[in-house]
Amino acid sequence: MILFYSDELNSRIEYTAKLIFTQILNAEVAFTSKSSEFLNSELPKINYSYEKFGDELYIKPHRFMHCKALIQPNIQPVWYEGEKYFFESSRDSVFPFDLFAAAFYLVSRYEEYIEKEHGKYKRYPAEKSILYKYGLLEKPVVNIWAHMLAAKMKEKYPEVEFPKSDFNFISTIDIDNAWAFSHKGFWRGFGAVSKSVLKGKIQEVKNRLRVWQGKEADPYDTFSYLDSVFKGNETNVLYFFLLGDYKRYDKNISYKNKLFRKLIQETAQKYDIGIHPSYSSSKKKGKGKLNAEIKRLEEVTGEKPIKSRQHFLRLKFPRTYRRLVKAGIEEDYTMGYSSQAGFRAGICTPFYFFDVKKEKATNLKIYPFQVMDVTLRNYLGLSPGEAQEKTETLMEEVKKAGGTFISIWHNETVNDTGHWKGYRDVFEKMNKKGFKWANEQ
Repeated sequence: MILFYSDELNSRIEYTAKLIFTQILNAEVAFTSKSSEFLNSELPKINYSYEKFGDELYIKPHRFMHCKALIQPNIQPVWYEGEKYFFESSRDSVFPFDLFAAAFYLVSRYEEYIEKEHGKYKRYPAEKSILYKYGLLEKPVVNIWAHMLAAKMKEKYPEVEFPKSDFNFISTIDIDNAWAFSHKGFWRGFGAVSKSVLKGKIQEVKNRLRVWQGKEADPYDTFSYLDSVFKGNETNVLYFFLLGDYKRYDKNISYKNKLFRKLIQETAQKYDIGIHPSYSSSKKKGKGKLNAEIKRLEEVTGEKPIKSRQHFLRLKFPRTYRRLVKAGIEEDYTMGYSSQAGFRAGICTPFYFFDVKKEKATNLKIYPFQVMDVTLRNYLGLSPGEAQEKTETLMEEVKKAGGTFISIWHNETVNDTGHWKGYRDVFEKMNKKGFKWANEQ
């Protein structure tokens, strides 16, 4: 048990202390705002207040942790042991930066509440984040800071124990489009052929016709291959199905299609599955669409989904997560960037969504991912070899931190054809190593 003292306890402080001690360091934490109780206690303890009493473990809070106005705090870099941090503390603190304030700023995604500029798909740009600007995006800094604090506590209180966190690995697949050419109906197929002809994509027309004639497999039908990669590790796999109405950015098979429903049902028998809320559902007036899509998946499988990941990774704070909470979703896997690999919230441990506008923690658990196929190939322009190196580097970071490594792939990107040639090898090596490390725990 760790005793945590603050003379001005609030929801931000309690949330962040529980994040650091309970969720990352696997230790229990108790709180007090009474100085006498703190001073008389023989428990391992930390003083997080504006007054230092003696030689206790002390961190002076940054005023950000007591500010209720939703404004951008003045953040200046703080150097410590050759590394750049932020949210300055004091010289008599155990660290010259307030790791609780810095962790809350990152994990709550505070910077996303106040950023007004967004990209093409109205997503928060990775390049605007403090971690990107400080060159820290590929480090799980919140986990690193937690372990730094644990080391200082161990020095001060040798009797304190922090159980080791095991590496966890989750391989996830988004089904945005179950089939490239098959099972889409006459008119949709006819329109696709016409469009390809007008654009001079004759080879695509030929490929489509060969699939329709049964002379070759649909290029997106990689489901048997995926089963072979995941065999024996099904509990570490998660599929997300897009069931939105057909729109510009939502082009999956209709949820009414018998073969698509069969695919979903067969997948649900082998793996955990979740809802992939459509692009349209993430719009300002898309609340009804989200609920409808959740009900569709429930109708197909017979069970209400409790896991989700937003299509196109569209997150709007706090609207998106508030909607998921109201819809009964318990776990979300959207936390990561499209344009950059790494740690969007600076953490590789699942954590609970904190609603900054309500100053309240919720029961929605966020599972951050670190790498996505489209990021590696399309945004970063990496070769298969470079993508493998990037992926393994991030996996090593997560393993050192005792966190959870999560990747996003799509059924169409593992077909080893076209511009995805060679990426199947990246996918296989990542899963082989990830499953091996997870099973060694």
